[in-house]
Amino acid sequence: MSYYIACKTALPFEAALARVRETLAAEGFGVLTEIDVSATLKTKIGAEFRPYRILGACNPTLAHRALQTEPHIGTMLPCNVIVQEMPGGGVEVAAINPVESMRSVGSTALA
Repeated sequence: MSYYIACKTALPFEAALARVRETLAAEGFGVLTEIDVSATLKTKIGAEFRPYRILGACNPTLAHRALQTEPHIGTMLPCNVIVQEMPGGGVEVAAINPVESMRSVGSTALA
């Protein structure tokens, strides 16, 4: 199994980003953080990079349950979702595979 799951869309980057936010909200996730990787790389090291955002998403109910089960699970929160314009065209949305992620913790309660 892969450590991430991904899908591609023909939506333009900004529209895909908005759709990801809407879909996360519909599933009970809020976006706590947003990192504009391309802007950060430009500012910090002068590098040009394609549109690439990292959204730190969290479902408070699920996070609370996980924190009650495993006190160090916060090292894996929030869950990152990336939206990136692909070099060959199109936009990809990807997130960590939660099954694989929780398996690495070794807690049957989290599994």
